[in-house]
Amino acid sequence: MTSSPTFDELADRARAARDATAYGHDALITCDRLVRGFSVDGVEVQALQGLDLLVRQGELMALVGASGSGKSTLMNILAGLDRPTAGAARVAGHDLLTLSSRERLAYRRRTVGFVWQQTSRNLLPYLTAAQNVALPLRLARAGGRRRAQAERATELLGLLGVAECRDRRPHEMSGGQQQRVALAVALVNDPAVLLADEPTGELDSETAEQVFAAFRTVNETLGTTVVIVTHDQSVAAEVRRTVAIRDGRTATEVLRRSEVDSATGRESLVAREYAMLDRAGRLQLPAEYVRALGMRDRVSLELEPDHIAVRPDTGPDDTAPRA
Repeated sequence: MTSSPTFDELADRARAARDATAYGHDALITCDRLVRGFSVDGVEVQALQGLDLLVRQGELMALVGASGSGKSTLMNILAGLDRPTAGAARVAGHDLLTLSSRERLAYRRRTVGFVWQQTSRNLLPYLTAAQNVALPLRLARAGGRRRAQAERATELLGLLGVAECRDRRPHEMSGGQQQRVALAVALVNDPAVLLADEPTGELDSETAEQVFAAFRTVNETLGTTVVIVTHDQSVAAEVRRTVAIRDGRTATEVLRRSEVDSATGRESLVAREYAMLDRAGRLQLPAEYVRALGMRDRVSLELEPDHIAVRPDTGPDDTAPRA
């Protein structure tokens, strides 16, 4: 005869069931109604306005948006460089709202790697490539003896196609080589997430392709989750998922998948764009759709059996409420 579960056991089961159904419980990165506000000359500015975002383990994705959309603010929060004002942000099990200063430092050293747009910010100018790559291991007191650290640096430089730069200092490398060495620096502590802010912004198109190929190698070979902020549409088109941020919220998402033509056997990449529905039920319509239909102030909604119809308000102007 089995005994009845205790109160504590029942509470544990309820907690586990609740956690299993919580928003983003199975995601590596979860942003839930994320808010970040700033005070500028006495005026409160909301850089993030209830942003929702989920990133799964092993994804290679891009974040795009106009200047001021909030994407750089989001990246700084995920990197542990800034704190959100409200909402929830979790990365690899870390609650970014509650981390202490000591925990935040450990988080930046071990959980996330970061590559800046400006090549000069990524590498110390007086160290060689190998020394730059080994430095995070020494700061984190990881990687064993210096010989093991040097071997780890050599391994990553080889993986990223810049083994010949091992004994060169940054000024002796091209911009593309510097960014790939910076990528090795960001990866040396085996982070769960790699973040990159416009990593190809200062490079020509051919060099940018080489750098992005290095990011793809990292994702496919090491299984590292990669999130790239970019204005470069050619880079955004190379990933399977692109999320656009507008006015501090996720606005649209483009998903790409490979399809094989049954008749010819030819493989092609098919892209489809979706509008994002946030946790509060808000939807941002694409600007070109709004302009094309002359929508403003309010729209009419009609629930159909398998869709929602959104139409411009066609009522008389004098009945339309104004703010």
